[in-house]
Amino acid sequence: MSARIRFWFWVEFAKWCEGFKQSDAALRYYGHALAIKPNDPKVRAGIAFELVQLGRKREALAEFDRVVALKPDWAEAHFDRGFLLQELNDHDAAIAAFDRAIAHNPDHDRAYYGKALSLISTKRSDEAVAPLQRNTKLQPMSPYGWYQLARVQFERGRTEKAQSIIDHLATFEPKVAAQLARETGLRAPPRP
Repeated sequence: MSARIRFWFWVEFAKWCEGFKQSDAALRYYGHALAIKPNDPKVRAGIAFELVQLGRKREALAEFDRVVALKPDWAEAHFDRGFLLQELNDHDAAIAAFDRAIAHNPDHDRAYYGKALSLISTKRSDEAVAPLQRNTKLQPMSPYGWYQLARVQFERGRTEKAQSIIDHLATFEPKVAAQLARETGLRAPPRP
């Protein structure tokens, strides 16, 4: 069997193991694939994901560092690295990773959202407005960005903007709108 076919075989086995939540087995099969292609960024990313599943976040971060070194223009890898940094409470590094993801893919809606969450976590809510606005423009029907944007606007004293977001959310996510109204004390949207 050729090296190319063996590589494919091990990667496919690893993916099957991922599907069945068998992280240890997936890591073993990814290891076999790495023996054939040690610098494959997708295999390294797969390893990083499995390490996260096993709670080995620092090792996963080291793998994501390898991934972005191997493929520096891969926006998704920068995003995944940023998300992991965020989980490790390294928000400044997470913001930088999300910025790199955005630089490689200006329409990466989740990177804008992740950046905003890290900005909020570091008490920089004013800076979170622009990425949240971009997130909601790219994902207009997702309640998460709208929810955070309303919270930020409310905290900044911009109650009319927060109320406008609550009213907007009520048109497609009435439960989220009602929750925001309860949290902020603003007017609850009328029930349909």
